[in-house]
Amino acid sequence: MIQVTRKDSKESTENMLRRFNRKVQQSGMVAVVKSKQYFEKSLSKRDRRLKAIVRQERRAIKLKKIKLGQH
Repeated sequence: MIQVTRKDSKESTENMLRRFNRKVQQSGMVAVVKSKQYFEKSLSKRDRRLKAIVRQERRAIKLKKIKLGQH
């Protein structure tokens, strides 16, 4: 569990909240919770790997188009 304490008595709650949010993002907790939000059928290791490769290729093509000004 992530905890944030006041650095000094003058620290505002907004700063504490900002530090907490940053720690949560860095821990990757949000991504884990979002991935477990819905039931996902178990895929074989090979299928997961192939889907990841396709995702990376699509992302690379999209970035290339953006750089060329075609998107």
